[in-house]
Amino acid sequence: MARKVFFSFHYERDAWRAGQVRNSNLLSEEEKYGFIDAVDWESIERQGQKAIERWISGQLKDTTVSVVLIGAETADRPWVRYEIVESWNRGNGIVGIWIQNIKDQDSQTDVKGRNPLDEIKLSDGTPLSSVCKTYDWVLNDGRNNLGKWVEEAFKVRGSTTGSKSLLRSAVASAGLAFPDKPIVPNKPAGFGAR
Repeated sequence: MARKVFFSFHYERDAWRAGQVRNSNLLSEEEKYGFIDAVDWESIERQGQKAIERWISGQLKDTTVSVVLIGAETADRPWVRYEIVESWNRGNGIVGIWIQNIKDQDSQTDVKGRNPLDEIKLSDGTPLSSVCKTYDWVLNDGRNNLGKWVEEAFKVRGSTTGSKSLLRSAVASAGLAFPDKPIVPNKPAGFGAR
């Protein structure tokens, strides 16, 4: 069954690699959310935090799985962490996909970064990465397996609905606090960078 999928990634650094995943024709256009062009992103960003949160909410609406495309600096991106938190709190399945081995427009690979799913904790302190799987797009043949990974994430999430409250202890460096819903009270410098 087709799942509506939200893609979360570090826009400035990884847009090319994310585009390679997006354009692999594994999901129809109606199933992919979270992609935006530079002009539109800059326009939303100029409107401030609330506008970005509304955009993220609108993109997540009716999705069932969120795919976190993990590059060299993804774990440092506060908006990516926010998207992960919002995805989990909405009940989405989550799967991480390493993209550093995808060649960029200059045929270069990148360095492997930290997994943001290691840094976000369930209310009992369990890292999200222990519930949500992570794969490498190149080494694990993402072109042939993305649909399977999405479906698996959906099923795993369905079996973890008892752990709905993700985030009492979130990444402090992001300035995120999580009562029942995540909020962003004190954003660090560069919070708005996707």
